[in-house]
Amino acid sequence: MATGILSVQVSTGANRVARQDIEVPAEGPGYVTGHGGAVTQITNRATGVTINTKCGQITTDATSLAAGAEATFIVTNNKVAAGDVVVACAASGQTPSTSVVHVTAVAAGSFSITLTNLHASTADTGAMVINFAIIKAVAA
Repeated sequence: MATGILSVQVSTGANRVARQDIEVPAEGPGYVTGHGGAVTQITNRATGVTINTKCGQITTDATSLAAGAEATFIVTNNKVAAGDVVVACAASGQTPSTSVVHVTAVAAGSFSITLTNLHASTADTGAMVINFAIIKAVAA
C-alpha cells in the first residue's frame, strides 16, 4: 500500500463548507514522523511533564510505587483541547504484572495520567515508558 492523500469535502447544496486533506501513510492511519516526541519525568511519579506533540513517549521516574498505590501526574500539552480523546498505554519498564496506566482527565492544554499498582504485595520499582496519542474530537 502506498502513501496517499485522502481528501474529505463537506458541502451543503452549492456551498462548500470545509475541505480537509489527510495523509494516509503506507503503514496505515496515524501520525507520521515529526509529530511525536519524548520526555522523561524527574523527581517522582507525581511530577508533571511538558510535551507539546500530538503523540509520543513519557518515561516515568523510577521512584517506588507501593502495592495498591496510585500516582497521578499532569501532562502539559498545547496540542490537546478539552474535547479531545487522549489514549495511553504502558509500553515497557513497569515491574511485570503490577502497574497499569489510564488517562483520568483532559482539559485545554493538559491531560492527567494515573498509574495504578494493582499488585497486593509488590511495589513497582521500574521506570515505565508510556505511549500516548491525542485524537482530535469535537462535541458538536
